[in-house]
Amino acid sequence: MADEVFGELSAALFTGFPRRDQKLKAEQYLRGLLTAQGRKSIRNIAAQYGGPAAEQSLHHFISSSTWDWRPMRAALAGFLERSSCPQAWVVRSMPIPKAGEHSVGVDRSFDPERGQVFRGQQAFGVWFAAEDLSVPVNWRLFLPDPWVKDRTRRDRAEVPAGAGEETLEECAVASALEVARWKDVTRKPVLLDIRGGAGRGALNRLASAGLPVVARIGATCRLMVADRALPGFGAGPLPAQQILESLKALRRPVSWLDIACGGRTSRTSLATAVRVALPGAVGERPRAMLLVGEWDDPRRPLTRIWLTDLTGVPVGQVLRLTKLTRRVERDFTHVGEGAGLRDFVGRSFRGWNRHITLASAAHAVTVLAGNGGEAYRPAARPTG
Repeated sequence: MADEVFGELSAALFTGFPRRDQKLKAEQYLRGLLTAQGRKSIRNIAAQYGGPAAEQSLHHFISSSTWDWRPMRAALAGFLERSSCPQAWVVRSMPIPKAGEHSVGVDRSFDPERGQVFRGQQAFGVWFAAEDLSVPVNWRLFLPDPWVKDRTRRDRAEVPAGAGEETLEECAVASALEVARWKDVTRKPVLLDIRGGAGRGALNRLASAGLPVVARIGATCRLMVADRALPGFGAGPLPAQQILESLKALRRPVSWLDIACGGRTSRTSLATAVRVALPGAVGERPRAMLLVGEWDDPRRPLTRIWLTDLTGVPVGQVLRLTKLTRRVERDFTHVGEGAGLRDFVGRSFRGWNRHITLASAAHAVTVLAGNGGEAYRPAARPTG
């Protein structure tokens, strides 16, 4: 089964290479990501195939070659749609701590999901997620101001001319919009965390692209109650937490499967939903949304708050959809880390994108083969 998945995925991803030697190097790198011990650096991967000559060859393939990683990502997405049933696109931030200063994008950054400042790179991945697996299909590296505005840094790291200034929230949204432009990709609800951003701009950009959204928001995000029969109607924009706390009497139990622990444990949360309107600019019609609140413990404050334009979907279905973020967290920890998603040690923009694209493919091989985080060992290795 494992070697069959490796062969099918390699055929789907690598047939676009114009030269046989490029296809061979791609297969070697993918196998190395799956078999190398420790950090998945080019040196450790090349050790599977020989000495310095293999390292130099693979380094050139990743950092200095001319192949475009974007068609490979689109091919990976298409493969996943044919072999599994993604229920949502989960946009997840990935901090990559680094001590040096020369790797592209390195700076002091804020990790919005963990509320911590760190030094390193910050990237956003789009994961095709279902209850039984999740795989990253696209990545966008956030470039802080020094990397956008410093021509010397840009040239040294080979940052493309089109990479401009953007906020973390804009970077997260752009990663999903890129996937939406791929051919033969079925659009799914986008799950993302916008607690640290402005919010309205992200929601509007996704709506303009025809992408349904389920966004985790902060307690202070201000919304307008749209149901005349509920407290707060006509009071203008109110904090989301205030709106939901006033409706605690309407909470109902929602059962869901906890897939974050490796099993399928049934759990129950209390949840309620209220129709709200997202305030717009002056003269702009407020946008209808559904505000969903979740309580893990009925005696404690709200645990999570979500805002969605899936206004016709029952609250239980929306809440269960949000649990796919737990699937992504588990797969990132148990599979993605081992596949080398954070292990690129080079400095160039192109090298980082090529490495992480192949690391995503390694992650896909592992989960599709049903290894659930256990190391996958391909059979024969190509040489040459």
